[in-house]
Amino acid sequence: MQHSFVIWRAVAVTLLLVGNNARCQELTTDPKPIFTLLQQQVDCWNQGDIPGFMNLYWKSDLLTFSSGGDTVRGWQATFERYTRRYPDPIAMGKLTFTDLEYRPLGERAALVLGHWRLARGDTLEGNFSLVFQHIDGNWKIVHDHTSLKQDSND
Repeated sequence: MQHSFVIWRAVAVTLLLVGNNARCQELTTDPKPIFTLLQQQVDCWNQGDIPGFMNLYWKSDLLTFSSGGDTVRGWQATFERYTRRYPDPIAMGKLTFTDLEYRPLGERAALVLGHWRLARGDTLEGNFSLVFQHIDGNWKIVHDHTSLKQDSND
């Protein structure tokens, strides 16, 4: 009887570990949850809702945002940068993300590359790379590197 209990316990632990590992692999192999969150972020932007747009960012002093040769550190500083540069819906324009590429970075992290376009009086566009981590059950951007496309004669 004791031997059967040990075997069943070992089977249960194995199933638990295998199931948990499969869940972790699901977190990183399926880009749809992150792509859905990015579309929600775009929707918030296009409604003039910077606080809603910022919900996808990790609310931590360890968040980093690099753009224009500068790196801003922390959620609050990133939020203030956005509100300073985009004070109203006209300045915010209409945002789109295209050409999204997804790359898993281990079990609970991912890299997303893409192209952004901001249509307003002057249309701006460029590329971005976002590092996501699965934190407390949610995908969060922990690093954002956004670049502006420069006009070229190539």
